[in-house]
Parts: sequence; structure tokens; C-alpha cells
Amino acid sequence: MQRFRTGLILAIAAVPLVTSADIPRTASGHPDLTGTYDVATLTPLERPKKYGDKAYLSKEEADAIRDKRANDRALANAVSSPDRTAPPPGGDGSPGAAGNVGGYNDFWLDFGDEAATLDGRVPTSIITQPANGRQPQRTEVGKARMASARRLFRENTGSAWWLSEPGPGPYDNMEMRPNAERCLLSFGSTSGPPMLPSGYNNLKRIVQTEAHVMILAEMIHDARIIRLAGEHAPDNVRAWMGDSIGHWEGDTLVVDTTNFGAKPALRGASPDLHVVERFTMTDSGDLKYAFTVDDPKSWTANWSGEYPWPATEDKVYEYACHEGNYALGNIMRGARILERDIEQGSASGE
Repeated sequence: MQRFRTGLILAIAAVPLVTSADIPRTASGHPDLTGTYDVATLTPLERPKKYGDKAYLSKEEADAIRDKRANDRALANAVSSPDRTAPPPGGDGSPGAAGNVGGYNDFWLDFGDEAATLDGRVPTSIITQPANGRQPQRTEVGKARMASARRLFRENTGSAWWLSEPGPGPYDNMEMRPNAERCLLSFGSTSGPPMLPSGYNNLKRIVQTEAHVMILAEMIHDARIIRLAGEHAPDNVRAWMGDSIGHWEGDTLVVDTTNFGAKPALRGASPDLHVVERFTMTDSGDLKYAFTVDDPKSWTANWSGEYPWPATEDKVYEYACHEGNYALGNIMRGARILERDIEQGSASGE
């Protein structure tokens, strides 16, 4: 028996059905979603607090966001002086990876060129419910889970701080590190569900048959397999991206996902996460993507969002993160060096 939650599906705003003859269809008459989509956007997941309950931007505000991004990128890509000196040890404290010492420069990033336009308007956030465009408050259990997860990303102070805390340390072995850091699963929930935009590698490739829909995420080459008209796997069968089954409501593909593993890609979610997504093709060939998140163990209420997936002719190239993931080994070696410093200091009586 299919475990759809009717109330959750109905909570998502209804999408007008597209009946244009220009939409490609399969032999069974359903829209053929096969294609590549670029979901990069300057629209944030959560609405900046300065907008309050303001759901949409004016044209002038949207243009200002676009222009600021273009100016920032031009500055970031300016030619560097060959006579510049090296940054101080540990970085200069400015924004960026490790005080602007490491990480990608702007050439490798792709947040998109402008904010998303949906139904002719420019939303202030991807989240549409609650009305403030932000995630609901977390439950006490959810707060505790987030606090535990932050131990993996605590600021590097140059000492093995974890040795003075009880329990396993975040660098005790490779499997203590996040799945994304180990090149096992997309970070930022780009593979989903829900499938959200990231700082780069924002292409999605959909291949559709009469029985399945496959969505390939460019980031970490994750592939979601959605079974059409199927049933969920038994509760003891768990997966990083959950178990997805889909059905058609008119011209909208509705995907229901449960059975997540211990650490879903959606930050702070529990294994009881339940996500319903809706994919609707528009006359332009783009997709309208909507979702609702239901996880009462993590958030005090459900939350929903939507944003466009523009079609593109760009190609999805291989993302072989694991083949060059030198950082993970260096992370572990660095932790051993810091631990050795503590041990040698203790041995010498310092």
C-alpha cells in the first residue's frame, strides 16, 4: 500500500496544469521531463529578515541584486598582483575559506546571474511557507542534533580541542567526517530531496521512461531513481536520498520520499524526514519545482518552497570528486599533528 500523506500533498499550492501541445509527451501522454536544467539562482532559500513578510521583489530591487552580483564577480576576478605577499599564518581573518587562504575563488562558483522569476514575479526566497519565508523553529531534539553536527565544523584554533571533550572526536576516523566531505553525497541538499541550488555544479539531468524517472545531480554525480506507480520499500530499507515513488496528477509529477538514512542531505533533518515534490513543465520548457518538508522530530511545523528549473543546452560533465579528494587525507593528517602537539606538551610538563 502506498504511504502517501494526502494532507501534506494538498498543503502545496496548486499549480495550473499546462495543456499546450508544444510540451513533449511520452507514449502514455504524460509530459516528458527528459532534459537538462540549470537551477543556479541568486534567490536564497530563506528570506532575508529585512524583508519581513514581503514575498516578492520589485523590478528595481531585482535589478539591484543582479547588478551587485555582476560587480562583485568582476572585482573577485580582477587580476591579482604578482608582487603581493603571502597571507599571514592562519589567514587574514577576512571572509572566505580559512581566512581567505584556501577554498575556491569566484571563477569556480556559479550562484547564477539573477534572482529567480516565477509566474512573472521575483520571490524574496525559495521558501514560501511559513509566511516569513524562513524555516520554522527547530524542536528541542532538532536543536540538539544541530549542535552535535556543528562539532564537525568547529573553527580550527590550531589545537586538538576535541581531546578535552568526552566521547568520540570528529577526527577519530574517516567515517566521522560528513558524507559530502568524503565525496559520497552532495552537500547543501543539491541532490535532495528537496533539491536545492548550491554555489556551483547546479545542473540537473532528467531521464524519463514509462516506469522510472532518473534525476542526475551534477554535484557528486548523485542519481535519484524515482519509481512510478510503485510502493515504498519496507521501513528497514534506508538510503541517503531516501526512497522515492512518483505518480501523475494531471501534468504534474508528484514524488513522495521517505525511508531516509541516519543523516539526510537536508541539514538538520532526521531519518523520519518526509518530502513531497511536484514537477510541472511550463510552456517555455522550463520546470516549476515545488516541495514540502515534513519532519516533526526536527521542525515544529512543515515548510514549503518553490523555484524554477530553467532548461539549458549545457552538458553535465563527470564530477569525480573522490579521485582528487586530497583534502580528506590532509584533514586527518592535520588532526594527528595537533594531537601530537598536545601529547608532546603533556610529556614535557607544559
